[in-house]
Amino acid sequence: MPDTTHEKLVVAVSSRALFDLEAEHKIFEDQGIEAYRDYQTQHVQTPLNPGVAFPFVRRLLSLNEYFPKEEEPFRVIVLSRNSPESGQRFFNSCKYYKLPIRGGAFTSGQPTFPYMKAYGASLFLSANSKSVLEATQMGYPAGLVLPSKAKDDQEDKGLRIAFDFDGVVIDDDSEKQYKQSGLEGFQDYESKHVDSPHNAGPLTELFKKLAYFQQLDMQRRGKEDPYYQPVIRISIVTSRGAPSEERLITTLKSWGMNAAELFLMDGMPKQFVLEQLRPHIFFDDQIQHLQSAAHAVPSVLIPFGVTRENSVKTLLEKQSD
Repeated sequence: MPDTTHEKLVVAVSSRALFDLEAEHKIFEDQGIEAYRDYQTQHVQTPLNPGVAFPFVRRLLSLNEYFPKEEEPFRVIVLSRNSPESGQRFFNSCKYYKLPIRGGAFTSGQPTFPYMKAYGASLFLSANSKSVLEATQMGYPAGLVLPSKAKDDQEDKGLRIAFDFDGVVIDDDSEKQYKQSGLEGFQDYESKHVDSPHNAGPLTELFKKLAYFQQLDMQRRGKEDPYYQPVIRISIVTSRGAPSEERLITTLKSWGMNAAELFLMDGMPKQFVLEQLRPHIFFDDQIQHLQSAAHAVPSVLIPFGVTRENSVKTLLEKQSD
């Protein structure tokens, strides 16, 4: 990627999102905080296994290799409810996997998401549903990582990110129309507003920053090597179908952005496209789309807007099973 002025992209992760801490979390739930701290202290030099967000974080940080060292435009920080003492295992694990994560907060059980602004984070990934629900309710861009058995291909060096559109990249205004008026009413609404860009959604800032770096990558490809394989690929995988894609494209153009790939599912399941696309992370606001895909791709629920209540209800029911 070429040298140029740009903003940093900061992503915040919880320790349970980046690493597999489910066994340790069970100790916390069954035996309490002191037993959890003792276990973490006793195993402080034992590296944790990678968690759901690990493939995304590892590749995001590796993009810094394409920029001068002093710029380091991609940063990841930790926001953890752990105590500082038990947090040592997190940083030792980062060192083991050569992840340059150096900043963050350990709050000993207190909420962490209020510190997102202090670190300039465009996204908070957490495995704690309560934290994510509280954060999104207060307007923070947060997502819940869902359990996944997707395998990380170490030889795959690129970064592929897939976004749903409504309720993720944009707000839920059109989704509301669909709920109120059905498919025909939704299409009529979108046709009437085809020249009006959508309002921003919970992950607009993240999308814009990633799209910016994707453009830099594509510029390098065109100028230096016609066979260059882009290191960043942003995809939109939406339930929309034609002609509602027109307003989608209007919105992206108004931001001066574009996605590398657009998949209009027209109401069909997203699972099979995602299995072929193999993104390193996929964001959607509807849990039914994520549950069918989470086995194959790392998936993140964005509880937002009119779909929030149903997604949260399904999530809580699943947790109580």
